Amino acid sequence: MIFQKLIAAILLTLSTSVASADQDNSLIKTVKKVADDLEARVGFAAYDLESGQRWEYHADQRFAMSSTFKTLACAALLHRVDTGQANLARKVNVSESDLVTYSPITETYADGEAMTLSDLCEATLTTSDNTAANLVLRELGGPEAVTSFARHLGDDVTRLDRWETELNEALPGDNRDTTTPNAMVRNLQTLLLGDALSEPSREQLRDWLEGNQVADGLFRAAVPEGWVVADRTGAGGFGSRSITAVIWPPERQPIVVALYLTQTDASFAERNAAIAEIGEAIVLTVPVDPSRHQGFIYGAD
Repeated sequence: MIFQKLIAAILLTLSTSVASADQDNSLIKTVKKVADDLEARVGFAAYDLESGQRWEYHADQRFAMSSTFKTLACAALLHRVDTGQANLARKVNVSESDLVTYSPITETYADGEAMTLSDLCEATLTTSDNTAANLVLRELGGPEAVTSFARHLGDDVTRLDRWETELNEALPGDNRDTTTPNAMVRNLQTLLLGDALSEPSREQLRDWLEGNQVADGLFRAAVPEGWVVADRTGAGGFGSRSITAVIWPPERQPIVVALYLTQTDASFAERNAAIAEIGEAIVLTVPVDPSRHQGFIYGAD
């Protein structure tokens, strides 16, 4: 009888654990559903710094960064400020010949008026101004400087090869201008929550990302009031759409997320709705008692 009770208790514990894992794995199920619904290739990584949980789906596959590279570019500039190699107050002239597609801020300065490096990064990260991003890249020494900065962060995957707007081509199988979800999540964690930047530079980078004006229909539409999102979005060829974010629930360590989708015929609105759906799943999956799930990894190949 004692043995039977022991077996029953073990089975109950196992069934509870399986149910818990299945519930938490619902985030991965949502990501897979999005991939199926959009007939897209999707890569996803999320790290919960409160509980140590990780969710991964094709998280080591390469995807075109599109405008998510801009976080790394401005972080590289801030690192140069920290090391005395740059000054955010330095002014840069903007000329008509600099302008590329989608430059809502810099096009108003194209008569030769100057913008500070701080202004350029603000335009780059809050409006995704492509000319501003190119001027930041020019200040750094070109796209290869972003690759070098990634290596400085310990990222041996991410690479930037081209300028705006060619880098958004997202040609399948082309490794140029790509990253992986895992690599980008680690970079965000290092930059915004680690010591790769000085405290003032970390705060500046976070302020710019929190001020993103072109991401309202994505994760920001999914999180409850009181949650804070610092994010950078991207879009490119072959239906590419992406978002990288640090999400702070109230009184809790954040969740760091990178989501890339590509090779789909879904409309822009459909892709945005899919990202918001994954955002809702993130909110529902964050454990109320993080200690229950310490260090769990949920994933799918």
